[in-house]
Amino acid sequence: MTSSLALDDVSVTRGNSLVLDGATLHVGEGEVVALLGPSGSGKSTLLRVLLGLEVPSRGVVKLGGRTVSEAGRVRLPPEERDLAVVFQDLALWPHLTVAGNLAFVLRSKGRFRGEERDRIHQMLDQVGLADFEDRYPGELSGGEQQRVAIARALVTDPAAVLLDEPLANLDIALKQDLIALLIELFRERGSTVLHVTHDPREAAALTERVAILEEGRITYTGRLDELPDAGSTFTRAVRGAAGGRG
Repeated sequence: MTSSLALDDVSVTRGNSLVLDGATLHVGEGEVVALLGPSGSGKSTLLRVLLGLEVPSRGVVKLGGRTVSEAGRVRLPPEERDLAVVFQDLALWPHLTVAGNLAFVLRSKGRFRGEERDRIHQMLDQVGLADFEDRYPGELSGGEQQRVAIARALVTDPAAVLLDEPLANLDIALKQDLIALLIELFRERGSTVLHVTHDPREAAALTERVAILEEGRITYTGRLDELPDAGSTFTRAVRGAAGGRG
């Protein structure tokens, strides 16, 4: 399987601290992988490296087989990386309508020129917001805002999507609804996805393949239901929460 996202032996140093320590992770084309880790494990730093916002002190980062970062150097700037992100705080532009939020990213990427209106309507219809084009984010419920953020991330057909714990603060019912929507969208579109979370149940709902990040190191990559009995406190907690043997 061709890797859409690849980190090979990536380290990030800040001062005397090693934030990422030889992290290696490959996400295949059309694959959904969950990156699980406790607070402070380096999850956000790993995302920043993929986005080109953090320079690795060691290792290589590739997108679609192309080297985009390497030790001490960013080869491809963030704005030229074909990645989309859904953040925990969503980061919708409050002064733009729902349609305007999607139109802005289409124009900034130079995608689907002449087809923007149809593209936006189609994408909003897919997330159940076909009648919300002219509303502003402040006029929407939390769940509706989540759907706008998802639509904005997918409207350009990016090479890969990064989910930075966007479901973390949702109630159970809303989270289940959005997980079902994401599963449907990713399957229909063949999306490549790296889903960052600290919630093993959330990870298990979206994918079977996970990577465990602890203290800056990828300590496990594989199926969630094949996590070894032995391991760190966090790994054992993940196994138990996801329904494995305790």
